[in-house]
Amino acid sequence: MRRLKIIASPLGMVTNLVLAYLAYMVCRLAFVAENWSLFGENLSWGDVPDIIRGSLLFDTSAILYTNALYALMMLFPLHLKERQGWQKAAKWVFVVVNALMVAVNLADCVYFQYTGRRTTATVFSEFGNEGNLGSIIGVEFLRHWYLVVLFVVVVLALWRFYVIPKQRETKPLFFYYTFQTLCLAAFVPCCIAGMRGGWTRAVRPITISNANQYVDHPIEAGIVLNTPFSVIRTIGKTAFVTPNYLSEEEMNSLFSPIHTPHANLTPHSSLPTPQNVVILIVESFGREYIGGYNKWLDGGRYKGYTPFVDSLMQHSTTFLYSYCNGRKSIDGMPSILSGIPMFVEPFFLTSASMNDVSSIAGELKDKGYYSAFFHGAENGSMGFQAYARTCGFDDYFGRTEYNADKRFGGDNDYDGMWAIWDEPFLQFFAAKMSEFKQPFVSAVFTASSHHPYKVPEKYKDIYPEEGIVIHKCIRYTDNAIRQFFEKARREPWFENTLFIITSDHTNLSDHAYYQTDLGGFCSPIIFYDPSGRMKPGMRNAIAQQIDIMPTVLSYLGYDKPYIAFGCDLLTTADEDTWAVNYQGGIYQYVKGDYLLQFDGERTKALYHFRTDLLLKQNIAAKEPKVASEMERQLKAIIQSYMMRMNENKLIIKE
Repeated sequence: MRRLKIIASPLGMVTNLVLAYLAYMVCRLAFVAENWSLFGENLSWGDVPDIIRGSLLFDTSAILYTNALYALMMLFPLHLKERQGWQKAAKWVFVVVNALMVAVNLADCVYFQYTGRRTTATVFSEFGNEGNLGSIIGVEFLRHWYLVVLFVVVVLALWRFYVIPKQRETKPLFFYYTFQTLCLAAFVPCCIAGMRGGWTRAVRPITISNANQYVDHPIEAGIVLNTPFSVIRTIGKTAFVTPNYLSEEEMNSLFSPIHTPHANLTPHSSLPTPQNVVILIVESFGREYIGGYNKWLDGGRYKGYTPFVDSLMQHSTTFLYSYCNGRKSIDGMPSILSGIPMFVEPFFLTSASMNDVSSIAGELKDKGYYSAFFHGAENGSMGFQAYARTCGFDDYFGRTEYNADKRFGGDNDYDGMWAIWDEPFLQFFAAKMSEFKQPFVSAVFTASSHHPYKVPEKYKDIYPEEGIVIHKCIRYTDNAIRQFFEKARREPWFENTLFIITSDHTNLSDHAYYQTDLGGFCSPIIFYDPSGRMKPGMRNAIAQQIDIMPTVLSYLGYDKPYIAFGCDLLTTADEDTWAVNYQGGIYQYVKGDYLLQFDGERTKALYHFRTDLLLKQNIAAKEPKVASEMERQLKAIIQSYMMRMNENKLIIKE
């Protein structure tokens, strides 16, 4: 009987996979340390066992997915694998693959600060048109050099401690094939179970949302998850699945996004002339940075960084509890301009982006409005130009159009990373609007208050480092907005224009109130009406980005039905206003005095968000009637949203 030396491949493989687990855990510790300000307030030692259990579940899935080729090389009953050359090749496969996984995990230590969730497969679409990623990564390498050092150490450890199994005694060929085949046959079902997250038929393949069963707050799901799993699980997945929570009749009785205004009932239906609309979407301009929103915090000692916007708020209609509907720039445009919130994945990175969709500009087109969208980055950046065209804007003005205008400095005003600096681009914005025929609706998306948090050279001494790194950029952008309004006030269209100021999302935070699950969505919503027709003042109400479209159309006396998922803030009582957002598999619904957190199947938590500022007391068990009713309302919103996404029902078709 033929005999040959065998290598204990199965045992060696298991030993090396343990190395991968250790590498993932080291990355997780780095992740927690880097984002401690987001987690530290709520984490306790009592949370550690659940977090470890959940982490092992998701790490197992990711490790088995990414090391499938390595496992096959080690277990397949083939004579070639008994040679040292094969084993060295297997070592290279193992180390290179897991080094890449370590890299993406460590990269998310930084990126998580801006998104509040682990990176998913949509990142490839999100930055598909960006040509500056190399410089961005380079900057982050320098800023977070210690993570680069950790990466090198972990990869060297993977190489150094990798076990190449030693050859054992000779065995008959029959026993070799029997042993190797049995090992492979035993590994395959274990591998499938590990990838799925369990053995039984009742266990469906685990998804990102399953991480929430191991934590008390949605943002903490980022600790349990790992980035390779989040990316793998979202590749090619349908983002929108219509649930069967309610009958269609009950759903529509609880919530409908169809707005059917009546001209004779709207508060400004008899305006003497059609009003212009100007929307400023200010990059990363969270409520946290605006002193006018935070006079009630810290005993009135709160320090803001926006003196001009503070002064403008005194003459504007604002809302004490105002929120964005997403955590990325690409979430902002659909929410603000089309009344479409971000659920599960960014709307125009999914197949639903091919749906018919409208916007403030699209609805006003039939009323004789001209529309234009402005963004100072490279044309096509972030998909903004495509979305502006899709939702009905007539023209787009980007870096190309700015450079072609000889009145301005062209690429001398480029920040070297993202876009034209805010100050000159907002001047360009104002100048171009003076060339438009009235009435018009225009929107601008600024860029300077963004990573890598630089200001123009001439402002470096004027806006020094203070607080956290973004604050100097906020001061610069606030001044750019001041200069924009100074120029706009001198233009003939100014008095006949409604201005809206909001942000695309929030950003870095240094206050505990803004580091909660809800605080990460606190964006300004400011309506400034120079004509005085909209009553100024701070309302003790809830507002969200998706309310902007119905509120503007109501203000203008728009008289046709349309789709928007928010409400008209002008005709909705304060106690009936609400907001919704989605983070890490959890839907958050704010209404009245309460915040409900719902994982798609059951209520996770209920808070008195107005008084429990840090969301410490989960009162879902104490107030089950409130939780149940809010859950029904939220289910109707989710079901309506998913149904309309999947059935292409985002506009009223004539």
